[in-house]
Amino acid sequence: MAEPGTALKAAWAAFYADLGRMMLEATKETLYMVGVAGLFTVLLGLPLGVLLVITARDGLWEKPALNRILGVLVNIGRSTPFVILMVAVSPLTRAIVGKSIGTTAAIVPLVVAAVPFMGRVVEQALHEVGPGKIEAALAMGSSNWQVVTKVLLAEARPSLVRGTALMLVNLVGYSAMAGAIGGGGLGDVAVKWGYNRFQMDVMYVSLVILVIMVQVVQWIGDSLANRFSHK
Repeated sequence: MAEPGTALKAAWAAFYADLGRMMLEATKETLYMVGVAGLFTVLLGLPLGVLLVITARDGLWEKPALNRILGVLVNIGRSTPFVILMVAVSPLTRAIVGKSIGTTAAIVPLVVAAVPFMGRVVEQALHEVGPGKIEAALAMGSSNWQVVTKVLLAEARPSLVRGTALMLVNLVGYSAMAGAIGGGGLGDVAVKWGYNRFQMDVMYVSLVILVIMVQVVQWIGDSLANRFSHK
C-alpha cells in the first residue's frame, strides 16, 4: 500500500500534468481565434480604411455622403464595449457558424469589433503620406487604383504594419474576454479554473501566456516596421 505522502504527490503530479495539457489546448485556441480573426480583420479593415481616405473631401474618389456613413459605422463599432457587441451580434454568429458559443463562434464578434479599429488605423496611416507624392503620381498619369496601391499603401507600409500589430494585440485582449463568456481559450481557463475555483496559479499562468503573446506580436510588428522604414 502506498504511503499517504506518495499518493498525494502522485495526485498533484497528475493534476499539474492535466493542467499543462489544458493550458496548451487553451493557448492553441487563443492563437486560433486571434490568427483567423486577424486575417479577416485585415482583409476587411484595409479596404475600409482606404475608402475612408479616398471618399473624404478632396480625396481621389470624393463621396462625402458615403464617407459620413462609413465614419458613423466605424465610430459605432469602436464605441461599443466588446462584451455587449458579442451578445448583440450573436444572431449573425449563429447564421454564419451555426452556434453562438465556442472558439470558432467567437471569431465573428472578434472580427466585427476589430474591423472598425483597423479601418481607422489604415486611415491614419494613409493620411501620413505626403500629398506631394499623390499629386506627382496623378501628374504622371497614374490611375486612382495605381495611386492607392503604388503610392498610398506602399508609402504607408511601416505605419500599416505597426497598426496591424496593435490590432492583433487588441484581439488578444478581446479573445480573453470572449473566453470568459464561452469563447474558449485562455480567458475561459482563467475564469473557470482560476477565478471560480480559486486556483490563482492557473490565472497567473494564463496571464503570463497572454503577456508573452502580446510581447511577441509587438516585437514582430516593430521589427517588420523598422525593416520597411529602411527601404
